[in-house]
Amino acid sequence: QVHVVESGGGLVQAGDSLRLSCAASGGTFSTYTMGWFRQAPGKKREFVGSISPSGGTTGFLDSAKGRFTISRDNAKNTVYLQMNSLKPEDTAVYYCAAITRVGGGYDYWGQGTQVTVSS
Repeated sequence: QVHVVESGGGLVQAGDSLRLSCAASGGTFSTYTMGWFRQAPGKKREFVGSISPSGGTTGFLDSAKGRFTISRDNAKNTVYLQMNSLKPEDTAVYYCAAITRVGGGYDYWGQGTQVTVSS
């Protein structure tokens, strides 16, 4: 069983930066693709971006390109989402998830962390 926990959310002003962390325990973190998703009130969950076991990142939202980066520290079993130049439209619950099986989908999810960006 893999346990995923996000942290680092909060209330910030437009233009600020925030770094979210996601710690995964109970498995072999270094072999997992990790993804970040977000869900704003009244909207569907959307994919933000992902990072492969070797550290390659893919799939950023158009609105996040150039502002968000994903990194990982396999020694700490942690993946990060660095968000710069935050906008009010980035307000959402941010979720972290893991793909633990080759060819599988995201099978373990965290509980989410709230990010609120005020104008």
